[in-house]
Amino acid sequence: MVTAAQPLSPSPVSAPPRRVPAVRHLGPNWYACVMGTAIVGTAGAALPWQVPGLRAVCTAVWALSLALLAVLLVARSLHWLHHRDQARAHLLDPAAASFYGCLAMALLAVGGGAVTVGRDWIGTSAAVALDTVLFTAGTVVGLAAAVAVPYLMAVRHRIEPGQASPVWLLPLVAPMVSAAVGPLLVPHLPPGQPRETLLLACVAMFGVSLLATLVTLPVIFGRLLTGGPLPLALTPSLFLVLGPLGQSTTAVGKFADVAPGVVPGPYAEGFGVLAVLYGVPVMGFALMWLCLAVAHVVRARREGMGFSMTWWSFTFPVGTCVTGAEALARHTGLAAYDVLAVVLYGVLVAAWAVAAVHTARGLFSGVLLAGPRPAPGAPSPATARTT
Repeated sequence: MVTAAQPLSPSPVSAPPRRVPAVRHLGPNWYACVMGTAIVGTAGAALPWQVPGLRAVCTAVWALSLALLAVLLVARSLHWLHHRDQARAHLLDPAAASFYGCLAMALLAVGGGAVTVGRDWIGTSAAVALDTVLFTAGTVVGLAAAVAVPYLMAVRHRIEPGQASPVWLLPLVAPMVSAAVGPLLVPHLPPGQPRETLLLACVAMFGVSLLATLVTLPVIFGRLLTGGPLPLALTPSLFLVLGPLGQSTTAVGKFADVAPGVVPGPYAEGFGVLAVLYGVPVMGFALMWLCLAVAHVVRARREGMGFSMTWWSFTFPVGTCVTGAEALARHTGLAAYDVLAVVLYGVLVAAWAVAAVHTARGLFSGVLLAGPRPAPGAPSPATARTT
């Protein structure tokens, strides 16, 4: 007997993939939380004036940054898996694409913290192994971003002259973070060529980032002077300029720390000279820019600037100035740099606390994971080129 066909249940194979709406608007800028948290731990552990319990607190903060990194790597993987259209849109937006440098710097900051303070909890061997993995991954991603993002900006993005932003520095400063973190691994390599190769590779990445910054910073400074203040929501990004300044000062200090016994004597002495002759004037410019950025932020705050994820710009760049001042204190012996490091670290901790509290509130309320809304007075977003 022929019976009517029974309706078939949907096949699991043909079912549409499940979406994860919570991560649709989770951009690469979220890695700034990891960077800002990690440097609170690493910078605090190297302060010239230590108080009882500070190192344990710094280690706990580093552990928090490691947990944040793990969570964000999973969340961003889900973003690419379930929302590829949005992920591609980020790459075609020059403001969002630049934040891929944050991925590299987050990996590097957590890796460097493993050797600096994490070894207290996980042991030296595990810390070196973790740093090796994160340093390698962060360096590869950072060098790729330093080439790919400017290439996309040149051939795929449509950018107007008035849209120059300090955010453009993010992919360019990533190799400088590699240059500052890499020397931590030098003593753990076999003596001879392996150590010298890594050290000189870090010097090469120092040059990559420094020269790229030197040709980009005048464009940003010129836009600021001729185009007026940045939109309110972007004003905190002025602090990003401190990143290459403080990190390069930190890097030359690290070179001088590990160079003896790794490179021939005259070059080792030269690194010590470079740490002072380069670091002192660059730190001076960083302090001038810090005052300029603070003035712009105070103005923007008075005009109604509210919280956004750009507030994390107050953390990692300031942290690099802390580590830069610590390096200068070691190599000059001047108490003034000890005081500067402590004062800047106080600013860093306060900025991190404010950004962390507002971010937690935004996460619980769902505001930060909602779709972006145009900021009042912001320029129209850049679009991809069609020709």
